Amino acid sequence: MVAETATPTVSTPEAPSLLRQPRAVWAVAFACVIAFMGIGLVDPILPAISRSLDATPTQTSLLFTSYLVVTGLAMLVTSWVSSRLGAKRTLLAGLALIVVFAAAAGSGDTVEAVIGFRAGWGLGNAFFISTALATIVGAASGGSAAAIVLYEAALGLGIATGPLMGGLLGGVSWRGPFFGTAVLMAVGFLTIAVLLRGDTVPKGDPVPLSAPFAALRVPGLLVLSLIALFYNIGFFALLAYTPFPLGLDETGLGLVFFGWGLGLAVTSVFGAPLLTRRLPRTGVLWATLLLLAADLVAAGALIGSRPGLITCVIVGGLLLGVLNTVLTECVMEASDLPRSVASSAYSAVRFLGGAVAPPAASAIAVAVSPGAPLYAAAGSVAVAALIALAGRRVLRRVDDGPEPAEVEAEAITRGA
Repeated sequence: MVAETATPTVSTPEAPSLLRQPRAVWAVAFACVIAFMGIGLVDPILPAISRSLDATPTQTSLLFTSYLVVTGLAMLVTSWVSSRLGAKRTLLAGLALIVVFAAAAGSGDTVEAVIGFRAGWGLGNAFFISTALATIVGAASGGSAAAIVLYEAALGLGIATGPLMGGLLGGVSWRGPFFGTAVLMAVGFLTIAVLLRGDTVPKGDPVPLSAPFAALRVPGLLVLSLIALFYNIGFFALLAYTPFPLGLDETGLGLVFFGWGLGLAVTSVFGAPLLTRRLPRTGVLWATLLLLAADLVAAGALIGSRPGLITCVIVGGLLLGVLNTVLTECVMEASDLPRSVASSAYSAVRFLGGAVAPPAASAIAVAVSPGAPLYAAAGSVAVAALIALAGRRVLRRVDDGPEPAEVEAEAITRGA
């Protein structure tokens, strides 16, 4: 009689689930949505702030300038701070600053006060976005792939819905979007404080304070930073100036810039990776810069046509999403520096470039004509395209191939 041999049962591991994540991951993802809402949140309420606080468009546009200047300067030290504090403390510090300064901005009685409080908001946002991706990947279950998809979804949702939230709450009062952000970020702070363990993401080696400054001596990184400097002038001229000539109420502006944000989110998350898997990054970069310059020229020519200008704003969002992600991917490949150091140096330069654009656009409109700021922005973007073409030899190494998913996700983050 032959004894039967039991056949061992081999269990097949379950595929990682996007939705089956620890509560800490959902807490950080929720905070990411709110943080990235801040990019377009104030757009629909710029004219309302101008009317309510008796401010000129140039003064009101400084809400972007103060936010971007402080964000850019803070980017130079975020890697130094987070490598010492750790991810959880850095996240909580950023969220706490956003809560305090968003609420203060909503309480401001002068445009100067709101401008100053927006600067504090920018400091908080810089600390938060510098560590959000690493935190989600560290806390996620089922590997990094599902975590990155969740993170990119949160980022895209925030970029798209920020202007919509700004328009809807701004229809009640221009203060509404600021108070709404403060409340939601306070909820995010509490959930992260309770649910996220402090050891989720290791601190890693301390980063020297001088590292981002030294990084700008690398030729490839310097070229990309100059491209971003001129490109961001076009980006923020489109974003911060067009609400005034559009002449819509808060809800109307919210819907227009919801379309802008949705286009930017879709091409950031899906369009840019698709293009760079098939074409050299440098080719995608200069070609899309030229398309954006053409879109800005069209916006200037159509400044008196509301449907025409709305179309240009939304097309601009599609192009901006591609450029933001591709530029940051190039930064990560342009040198052998740690990604956090390279992107901090680059982000500082590009944000400082963007800070110049909003008040300059408003001043040019008063001095020359309503369409002139968009023509000037087109010229700046064309300069960025020429730098990209002239610097192709220096940037040769960025065309080596597609990035891993985690690097792609960080590029989308830094680009936004």
